[in-house]
Amino acid sequence: MSQTITLKGNEIHVAGRLPQPGDRLPPLRLTGSDLADVGLNDFAGKAKIFNIFPSLDTPTCALSVKQFNARIEALDNAVLFQVSADLPFAHKRFCAAEGLENGVTLSMMRDKTFAGDYGVLIEDGPMAGLCARAVVVADSNDNVVYSQLVSEVSEEPDYEAAVAALESA
Repeated sequence: MSQTITLKGNEIHVAGRLPQPGDRLPPLRLTGSDLADVGLNDFAGKAKIFNIFPSLDTPTCALSVKQFNARIEALDNAVLFQVSADLPFAHKRFCAAEGLENGVTLSMMRDKTFAGDYGVLIEDGPMAGLCARAVVVADSNDNVVYSQLVSEVSEEPDYEAAVAALESA
């Protein structure tokens, strides 16, 4: 199954299906900034918000990381995952340079299964192999309560809707 989004108005295809409200989060194995493998079990009992994006090296992606970092600061018992194909070193450098301390940066460095399982793997065009821009919010039992696949890669996600879903999760 493939979904269609655009990149600067040009149609591109995204593999899979983004988890929808009512779904259970698919398992994941990503790489943290300390190069350790990270899975959902590492954050059991916490609500989760995934900010999924192509690369920190684009203005919209960088902005989304900063925006979500600022917006979840006051939320207790929730974790923000910042997920991309960027290397853990890039995530760490970016967050240090921007003074960002909220959230967990995760890389698909070792395994792109996440992108396929979460329905965000760009299949064609100049960004093939990277993640589409998306947000997934799950409650403390890993049940999805909100998701958004941004229809135009260069546009920002709906921060307010995502954070509101997280607050009520």
